[in-house]
Amino acid sequence: MSVISLNRFKTRSSYIVVSTLLVLLFVNPLSVFAQDPESIATLRQMGKAFSSIAEKTSPAVVSLRAERIVTRDNQSMREWPFGEPFSDPFEFFFRRSPRQRDPREQRAPRQPRRESRTAQGSGFIISSDGYILTNNHMVEESEKVEVELTDGRKFTAKIIGTDSDSDVAVVKIDAKDLPYLELADSDVLEVGEWVLAIGNPLGLSHTVTAGIVSAKGRSGFGLAYFENFIQTDAAINFGNSGGPLINLDAKVVGINTAIVGAGGNIGIGFAIPINMAKNIYDQLVKSGTVERGFLGVEIAALTDETAPFFGLKKNARGVLISVVQPDSAAEKAGLQHNDVVIELNGEPIESRDAFRNQIAMLKPGSRIKLVVWRDRKRKTISVKLGKRPPTEELAGTLSPKTIGELGFTVQDLTDELAERYGYEGQSGVIVTSVESGSQAEEKGIASGALIKEVNQQKVRNTTEFNEEIKKAKKEGAALLLVKRGRYTIFVPLKLSEK
Repeated sequence: MSVISLNRFKTRSSYIVVSTLLVLLFVNPLSVFAQDPESIATLRQMGKAFSSIAEKTSPAVVSLRAERIVTRDNQSMREWPFGEPFSDPFEFFFRRSPRQRDPREQRAPRQPRRESRTAQGSGFIISSDGYILTNNHMVEESEKVEVELTDGRKFTAKIIGTDSDSDVAVVKIDAKDLPYLELADSDVLEVGEWVLAIGNPLGLSHTVTAGIVSAKGRSGFGLAYFENFIQTDAAINFGNSGGPLINLDAKVVGINTAIVGAGGNIGIGFAIPINMAKNIYDQLVKSGTVERGFLGVEIAALTDETAPFFGLKKNARGVLISVVQPDSAAEKAGLQHNDVVIELNGEPIESRDAFRNQIAMLKPGSRIKLVVWRDRKRKTISVKLGKRPPTEELAGTLSPKTIGELGFTVQDLTDELAERYGYEGQSGVIVTSVESGSQAEEKGIASGALIKEVNQQKVRNTTEFNEEIKKAKKEGAALLLVKRGRYTIFVPLKLSEK
């Protein structure tokens, strides 16, 4: 059993390193080294520190292979938000956008078949008795998960629990006295701090790369429902999913999850903050599921343009309540449409996503204090949080029977999705997944398509879409107006009558 720690560099040394690197951008490196032996010594000290961190932490980093049985046709699978089903989400940034495919392209008849697919990635041990943190997309719905340690030992892991909303999962191997990593406090992590990424990119076991924390609180990528990513320029690639992002104390600050790029690393990587993962880990180990607090409101960001309409200054922070759901915790507490939430438990609201994440991190039944701006006055409201329903229920997903009949699922068109797929200023519901071999797929509907009308009736959200589909079932068919990229087409679908 080993608990890993390492002292941070002295502040003076850090400044010397940074100043030396800046000088090297403009001056002959050999000349600088010859004139500044102290800088050379500092760089060597940094290299030794990285080596020490890697040596101590690598034994707790594992390689993961997960197998899943999927239904596949004789051509490519449907498009998914993370790329091919059961693949590394890094592909999401590398695959061509769904809007680039021509929805009218002709396809040969499909012959679905079942086959085994393998996902390869990383994870890290966080207890001496074999609990391992990794990404949900690595192991969700797997038939088998194999873990390999640095010493070559292989184990078949048990999936303890998965959480698709955060992309965090926990698996366990039957072993004792294992090396494990300590978890840091990611809330105190600062932009500019040095971090190391360890994992198995492209199958290259226990690769170590170094960089800095480029930013915090990144969101809006659609990789998970709750996003609060740490951004780093430490090089990570395919196969790094689930591996640790480590600080200079050799403690984990994040779980490497995705990168932005056009085929490989370009210095923009994202990691789930370990504080978010800790909360999920504790719940998954205890019960196998995750419960989150729920306020029951729809919110929008307070901007410089909207703030003056509520009597607030342009640089004011907060979130606007656009909808209060009936019989929700918010309604019971007296929150109202057009309230501006400016504080949560005495702390100012930083952003819409941050507020949503903070509420979700709390347990159902928790008491919170909100300060709202109403009628140009501050008002303090106490709220007892409810329990967050499943994401599918919140998105207004159709019943399993209807999903199977239509062959696809939809969700509301958010600002982030509209920007990603090029639907700014438009309304409708966006297709999130399409069943292989379904009538929808055969007629050109794919993930990322925008459904604007059902039987010549506009649909602005999933509630309206569901209502129109129910009406269409009485007629036995639905005519959808579907937009994909430059093309807008009519797609007729057959429905069974009740």
